[in-house]
Amino acid sequence: MTGIPDRVVETLARLNKFAGSRDSLTGVGGHAPVTVALSRQAGSRGAEIARVAGHQLNWPVYDHELLEYIAKEKGIHTRLLELVDERYVSWLEEAVRSFSMRKGGYLQGLQDLLTALSKVGHCIIVGRGAAHMLPVETTLRVRVVASRAARAVRVQASQGLSAADAERWVDRTDRERDRFLDQYFHVDPDNALAFDLVLNVERLGVEECAALIVQQAKAMQARAPAESLVLG
Repeated sequence: MTGIPDRVVETLARLNKFAGSRDSLTGVGGHAPVTVALSRQAGSRGAEIARVAGHQLNWPVYDHELLEYIAKEKGIHTRLLELVDERYVSWLEEAVRSFSMRKGGYLQGLQDLLTALSKVGHCIIVGRGAAHMLPVETTLRVRVVASRAARAVRVQASQGLSAADAERWVDRTDRERDRFLDQYFHVDPDNALAFDLVLNVERLGVEECAALIVQQAKAMQARAPAESLVLG
């Protein structure tokens, strides 16, 4: 794994360990394991919040980079999929099909991966439509927001862009993410009812947002049903 960032190596090793143990499929007290699915506006520090919350929960955080590595690591990916009950896969396929008839190879692969990760649970998934794809009974759906001006300032500082370029980056990235959600899920990310928590990082700050996610994830885990889906 030469050239792969240490955090990726560490998380893949941890996931490999989880994938090898069916005990990981049961949460505290026999309850189904909870997953946090975090959606965020461009430049709102959502990934940073996810990392802080993941550290406090001792849960792995899967962002776009990590999901790509996992998809390429066929051994880990295969073992994960072997853990998933066929009824669970069938239910999720029905759910995704109800969102869009244009499901192609990309969405199928993403669905398979998110299905496996959510079945293992006790993790935070950043973006990729996870908040709209995974079962609501065991998924804490979080949206992180901030004003456009605050996000542009943050991007300008973190990426070394001019003010104008930072604003364009924020607008373009928001449009791309919104287009993805609309194309595959017909979801408006600004609809607060699609989430369990909507956190304004501009007012609350990274640490407080992370603390609220941790608090709610623990509360959801305590009441999560042993059977995470209602299967007809």
